[in-house]
Amino acid sequence: MLYHLFTYLDREFDFVGAGVFQYISFRAGMATLVSLLIAMIFGGKLIKVLQRKQVGESIRDLGLEGQMEKKGTPTMGGLIILLAILVPVLLFARLDNVYVQLMIVSTVWLGMIGFLDDYIKVFKKNKEGLAGRFKILGQIGLGLIVGLTLYFNDDVVVRQYMLADGTTSAVNASGKYTDVHSMITTIPFRKNNELDYCNLFSFAGPLFAGWSCYLYIPFVILVITAVSNGANITDGIDGLAAGTSAIIGLTLAIFAWVSGNTIFADYLDIMFIPNSGELAIFSLAFVGACVGFLWYNTYPAQVFMGDTGSLAIGGIIAVLALIVRKELLIPILCGIFLVENLSVMLQVSYFKYTKKKYGEGRRIFKMSPLHHHYQKQGYHESKIVGRFWIVGIMLAILTLATLKLR
Repeated sequence: MLYHLFTYLDREFDFVGAGVFQYISFRAGMATLVSLLIAMIFGGKLIKVLQRKQVGESIRDLGLEGQMEKKGTPTMGGLIILLAILVPVLLFARLDNVYVQLMIVSTVWLGMIGFLDDYIKVFKKNKEGLAGRFKILGQIGLGLIVGLTLYFNDDVVVRQYMLADGTTSAVNASGKYTDVHSMITTIPFRKNNELDYCNLFSFAGPLFAGWSCYLYIPFVILVITAVSNGANITDGIDGLAAGTSAIIGLTLAIFAWVSGNTIFADYLDIMFIPNSGELAIFSLAFVGACVGFLWYNTYPAQVFMGDTGSLAIGGIIAVLALIVRKELLIPILCGIFLVENLSVMLQVSYFKYTKKKYGEGRRIFKMSPLHHHYQKQGYHESKIVGRFWIVGIMLAILTLATLKLR
């Protein structure tokens, strides 16, 4: 909004200082600052409102130390995160950018699904919340919107360079180039690391090759569903999901910055994605929102984000990774989410298997998700969160290293 206003003032009236809004670095910095301030200032006010409305978390007794002390802590705090993301993005990002539009839709879409789930739990006194099938349908719906937009929208392009042998490449900039609509992505740890979804089954003949492009949309649905559920499962102890997401968001901000800048893309020999630099503004607003939320969410938490926040932050991370063509790095970058997800799947599968085979269900972990396993072992939750953050930072560094490790 402010970008468009100050661009007009600069062009028509040569307004002093208006030109600074042309710089993504300035707008990204301002978005970070504003998101932090909104989360910290609005957060305190919202917590008081939630306390007055008695919007407290209902706690199941799982036998965890300090667990029952959290009963009645306000939930639905994800509203803080959503507001702290959307306001600075609307103020400082280019609203005519298809990627920014897609991120706003994703944030609101999953935020509404999570809000509905929390509303049913709190106000309808139904501990199960929104039925799982409706959550999945909502995630599939967003996956279709994102997948179809990235697949069909003409503004979704990558830069292809004309090489001496007549072929094209998204890297190794030399000679002429053209911006083309393409389903190309990046394979980590590989030198010639371009993968075109439309060529996945080219070895099987033209019939299968023609259909392989359409596998991209189911893949997008899978990624969004998996990451949003992973974030939802990770949100189990104070500060874990918000802190881990902030680390991931900062990493994606760097990817968006270098992928949307011709100089950095040329220097790093990576794919240049026109107009994706605007996502650095969104990503840093996301980081600011998560860090600001931690002001109230670190142990002992004054508010929980609930599904309103956890589903949204997972979906945001997934869509950001898809747009900057780094979705194949998600197992590394979102390793915490992945392990938490796997711990639940393994626990449930093994319990059912052993119950069927031996007549008695057995467990791999003391409790799942994994963070509860460590709680059962006697670790304080603040120590668990701190160590998970450290692992998250290590995974983020490894992810960034793929820019040169090929």
